[in-house]
Amino acid sequence: MPEPVGDAALRRMLEAVAPGTELRDGLERVLRGRTGAIVVLGYDDHVEQMCSGGFHLDVEFSATRLRELAKMDGAVVVDRVNRRIRRANVQLLPDASIETSESGMRHRTAERVAKQSGYPVISVSQSMHTVALYAGGHRHVLENSDVILSRANQALATLERYKARLDEVSATLSALEIEDLATVRDVVTVIQRMEMVARISAEVEGYVLELGTDGRLLSLQLEELVSGLEQDRTLIVRDYLADDRPDGPARVLAALAGLSSAELVDIPTIARFLGVGGLEGDAVDASLTPRGYRVLARIPRLPLPVAEAIVSHCGTLQALLSASAEELQAVEWVGPSRARAIREGLSRLAESSILERFS
Repeated sequence: MPEPVGDAALRRMLEAVAPGTELRDGLERVLRGRTGAIVVLGYDDHVEQMCSGGFHLDVEFSATRLRELAKMDGAVVVDRVNRRIRRANVQLLPDASIETSESGMRHRTAERVAKQSGYPVISVSQSMHTVALYAGGHRHVLENSDVILSRANQALATLERYKARLDEVSATLSALEIEDLATVRDVVTVIQRMEMVARISAEVEGYVLELGTDGRLLSLQLEELVSGLEQDRTLIVRDYLADDRPDGPARVLAALAGLSSAELVDIPTIARFLGVGGLEGDAVDASLTPRGYRVLARIPRLPLPVAEAIVSHCGTLQALLSASAEELQAVEWVGPSRARAIREGLSRLAESSILERFS
């Protein structure tokens, strides 16, 4: 049986028809030949019952075979799991009561088959010279790489600006944490910026997926910009979340993802997610003390279990900053050499953060 169509499934389908894949090559050959086509990307008994006429095949899929079979008026059924062409020149007879928003016969059939079978269906329009992918209730038109790349570059430029602003507010928060001056407003501002950067990067990831081999350079640029972002998002939530349960950060990040753009800029809303809610007016400038996860993550070669043990022992960042090397050795897995390295690393971070703030 086909898997339920969701965001992850749709992404995999777009990846399957991205430039550089054999399926995309076959679709482009059909377009260049100025013929239409319907291609069902899945085969089982349910699909077989919708097929009428045509002929059975069981041959390996190739771009040239798809092009030749598409010259006939009927649909082509492909077993994408085993990469086999199973039926060709068939008439598809889906349930006519299935609702469709399409007007053309080929597109109406493709949408109904996709909804009824659960498999993605591709429709190539001979007159419009377009390729549409139907997956469940989704309809996605495959566009030329130049068009997608133009949009992707605009999104990437926006991402660069947001990331630069995120770096600024993150550096400010780090300095304020060292001085024990961080407030609800400072923390929420960083979380807001992180969520904005995450949303834009997800949009760029979608473009990279659609571009396939044409998006390799874009993929490298994206990776450089957002490297470590997910870890930083988790750590800042762990630093300030009132409930320190292991699943807490995941719940908060999921809640943030569900916010609208208007809700995301509301400081009290995000403060409530952290467990310091009910804040209005001057209360958003109330002081907050981090646990120290984010600072410890900046110390080289410090495993996460060790960092968690240190935070559990010290409790707050200020207690951690004031702890001596001898006191750190009382923590499990922290020997003399590691204690000295942590102590020296924290001193350097404190000095550099304050210098950056006032430079």
